[in-house]
Amino acid sequence: MEVEPISQPPAPKVEPVKSADLVLGVVAEIDDESLIALCDSLRTLPGSPIIAALRNDHASVQAGATSEASEKMHSPYFVPWPSSKTDDPGTPVVNIATAYQSAFAVSEQLNARACCIVASTIEDAKPEWIRELVQPLLEEDFDLVSPQYALRKFEGLLNSSVISPLTRCLYGKRIRNPMGPDLGISRRLFTKMLGTEKTGVHPLASIAPAALCDNLKVCQVLVGPRTYPPPDWTNISSLVAQILSPIFADMEKRAACWQRTRSSTPLPSFGKPVLLSQDTGTVDVSRMVESFQLGNRNLQEIWDLVLPPSTLLELRKLARLPLEQFRMPNDLWVRIVFDFALAHRLRTINRDHLLKSMTPLYLAWVAGFARDAEAADASGVEQILERLAVAYESAKPYLVSRWRWPDRFNP
Repeated sequence: MEVEPISQPPAPKVEPVKSADLVLGVVAEIDDESLIALCDSLRTLPGSPIIAALRNDHASVQAGATSEASEKMHSPYFVPWPSSKTDDPGTPVVNIATAYQSAFAVSEQLNARACCIVASTIEDAKPEWIRELVQPLLEEDFDLVSPQYALRKFEGLLNSSVISPLTRCLYGKRIRNPMGPDLGISRRLFTKMLGTEKTGVHPLASIAPAALCDNLKVCQVLVGPRTYPPPDWTNISSLVAQILSPIFADMEKRAACWQRTRSSTPLPSFGKPVLLSQDTGTVDVSRMVESFQLGNRNLQEIWDLVLPPSTLLELRKLARLPLEQFRMPNDLWVRIVFDFALAHRLRTINRDHLLKSMTPLYLAWVAGFARDAEAADASGVEQILERLAVAYESAKPYLVSRWRWPDRFNP
């Protein structure tokens, strides 16, 4: 006697997402269950927004897919990640920029009110921190929501020493992480960025300046500490070049905007501060100082093309200081950043070589910062960084003068 096989009930049909209020572009590692729970949570916001989740590490898990994971979850949230135009895996900076462009394109296709890119893992935090980035977009009609991560003293130093204080100085708003990488973006802003996609604009470097120059509504959300990859000091020059080149290029495009700004003001802020232990070990200051001293001997030919005589003289004096007295003054570091931005604009030398030659100078700043911050608590570190930010603002007339008259103004 034959036993007929028990037929399995058909899997619930998952309808493709055709429109959404919010596109959630996920680059960070979030497991499927947590992501679906997060989308469910976001749907409880006022107005019950429709959520579309876009993730580039799991393209098979999407609406209408037949993969085992998709059949298991039957989630209506997932949408396909657009196919890449290149098979080149690129660098982390390039990959996140590509993720932003893809999220903007999908947000436009789905007629979304906003999109939120999640590129970081936040330590000891529930996925609800993403909800905090989204709320000001959907409930308060903000155009850009930027995170303010809880920092340990030796984390995010390129942002703390250049990106954040330079953006504050240029555009007049005290934004702590203008390049995110986790950002909430309104339709007004992402359509503006889509319109510049073919002009070589780098989305990570250009989003905050675009919003600030157009007087769009910008705020910050206090979140926990990011999980930073261990610093690769052997490859630091490539990282400096990759990050600063698009910032300096965008600075050139928006010169008419930032030359009108004279002071800075705080941004609206949401969330509660997260207190961290500042016991993060030590930094090898001697190795950084040695790198600077080596650069001072070997890179004079390049630095002579970029830096004024007065700055070169100060650097030679700095190179002779004993280790225990080594500090790079804030005003010196700020002028160096400004002069390299100008050299980048003028194409004084190959831009990649130019910015890589800046690395020993950056390490000199880090070495001095490490000495000052070694015994400081969180409040003390904040005061050190605030003094640096004020130095950027105070030196802005120097930048404007050199920018307008690069040949005539050479102190």
